[in-house]
Amino acid sequence: MTHSEPRRRRARRWPAYAVAGSFLGYAAGKAAFATQARLGFPGGPPVSPAEAAGYFLDPAAAQWLAAASGVAAAGVVLLTVLPLGRRVPRRLMLPVLAVMALAVGGGGGIMAVDGLIGIGVGWGWHHGLLGLAVTGLFLETIRSYAVSTGRRRFVDGGAGP
Repeated sequence: MTHSEPRRRRARRWPAYAVAGSFLGYAAGKAAFATQARLGFPGGPPVSPAEAAGYFLDPAAAQWLAAASGVAAAGVVLLTVLPLGRRVPRRLMLPVLAVMALAVGGGGGIMAVDGLIGIGVGWGWHHGLLGLAVTGLFLETIRSYAVSTGRRRFVDGGAGP
């Protein structure tokens, strides 16, 4: 990238690293609760024993699956900035990132609405801000990936090959 190019076209790596760190933190929290066979998240709203009893999976199994999904999500996000990830076809990576964006946006949105407005789940205001931050960083990760792997044929009004 040159200095003459607008800032919006620059690919940034740091949001992907920040999001990967948040996914690994999510995985660690879920693993901690899996060892205790508890639903929920450390520092998050408590899950009542009645809710846990009515859950469709064993709490430990559910939390281990959630921890694995956090590690897998961190891996996918890191692929957007690492050389190994450049081998993954863009046509495969972008739909995967889009599905992940729905999950991240949904979770972050629930945390934001409940933490900042209050819908009864129990997230605090700081959780709401975290939900907004991670959602924004994830969207920037997708934008940066799309910019860095995009076709250069029509950049700056060029006619292409």
